[in-house]
Amino acid sequence: MNQEFIEALKEIVKEKGISEDLLFTTIEDALVAAYKKNYMGHGAGSQNVKVTMNRENGEIHVYSQKNVVEEVCDKFGEISVEDAKSMDSSYEVGDIANIEVTPRKFGRVAAQAAKQVVIQRIKEEERRIIYSDFAEKEDDIITGTVIRKDKNNVLIDLGKTEAVLGPNEQIPGEKYNFNDKLKLYIIEVKNTTKGAQIVISRTHPGLIKRLFELEVPEIFDGTVDIKSIAREAGSRTKIAVHSNDENVDPMGACVGPKGVRVQNIVNELKNEKIDIIKWSKLPEEYIANSLSPAKVLDVDLNEDIKFAQIVVDDNQLSLAIGKEGQNVRLAAKLTGWKIDIKSKSQVETQNEEN
Repeated sequence: MNQEFIEALKEIVKEKGISEDLLFTTIEDALVAAYKKNYMGHGAGSQNVKVTMNRENGEIHVYSQKNVVEEVCDKFGEISVEDAKSMDSSYEVGDIANIEVTPRKFGRVAAQAAKQVVIQRIKEEERRIIYSDFAEKEDDIITGTVIRKDKNNVLIDLGKTEAVLGPNEQIPGEKYNFNDKLKLYIIEVKNTTKGAQIVISRTHPGLIKRLFELEVPEIFDGTVDIKSIAREAGSRTKIAVHSNDENVDPMGACVGPKGVRVQNIVNELKNEKIDIIKWSKLPEEYIANSLSPAKVLDVDLNEDIKFAQIVVDDNQLSLAIGKEGQNVRLAAKLTGWKIDIKSKSQVETQNEEN
């Protein structure tokens, strides 16, 4: 080992944040294995070997470690006290004698073994750092770049690593072209033998929450709370908001000047419609608000089974229900109440029949 190699090792330690002691100890362990494989004959299994590596100049010494005994029964693992004392007069029975056995041409074998260990350790450390960095971003938003489509999956470059956007996490109908920049929600970060596995999504309701936090300072600083989100990705989202400051209009804050804040989010989501609803602690009011843009005439609640009977004007019925029932379905998901909607004329006819 030469000075350049040691300096390179120290540079790696500095760059990658690897423990210097751990790296050198791991190299020494690898050198023990390399020595045993290349220089120890059959029957030497009981022989203990120790390798030391000078941290400054790279000088390597290999020692055979033998128990100091009165009478030798195992020539590979033991040395007589007389022979031990001939090397160092301080040795006594019961000590372990270090006998240098460094081969003359061990340098090349050692360099190869050390190189393999360093490469492996760097890979492990890089995987650890990537996992650690992304684990902190779980339940958060990140910007990624589309690399390519592979069957139904989309490969995304996240900077230090890549992740797969699976078919269930893709917005229906959204096109993913090479080099497109996307905001993604990190659902989970798993630590596997192959490194960090990052589960990302474009459909998760958490993406909506984080986008609003980015666009709306009042949400980011806690003045406005997001109470609930109901989403059918690529089509429509309802978001219920509440202000902790009576002087701040939560819906106005989310919409922004000339609608610019919510429009930025709609653009990011490729024109997914977003209904911003004012949350209320009064269920009747909250449920009525949740059916926006429809106007509600009456709300009748059965709190035992969390069921709401809604009455709207005849011309509001289709709007309240929504295309294929989407509006009422999202309102039910948003509020946690089962909702049934009837028109004013349906209720009047029902009352007449009764």
